[in-house]
Amino acid sequence: MVLHWIAALLQLYVLVLIARALLSWFPASPGSGLEKVVRALSAVTEPVLRPVRRMLPPIRAGGMAIDLSVLVVIVVAEVLARVLLA
Repeated sequence: MVLHWIAALLQLYVLVLIARALLSWFPASPGSGLEKVVRALSAVTEPVLRPVRRMLPPIRAGGMAIDLSVLVVIVVAEVLARVLLA
């Protein structure tokens, strides 16, 4: 029973990570409601993403950088959730 709750929380965390990744594509004006949402999502996800980003820094592609830390954390969370439910 407890393992199902942990798996559900992992799935919820994956949704939060996806929301953060999608919202990173849109500029948030200071003081707007979107900025508050982005800050809340960052507060929840950054403690997990920061260590992964240190091990796997963003990949430079021309004038931009691709941050793979979100993808890595999503894959790990999905695998853990599947293992817990097996």
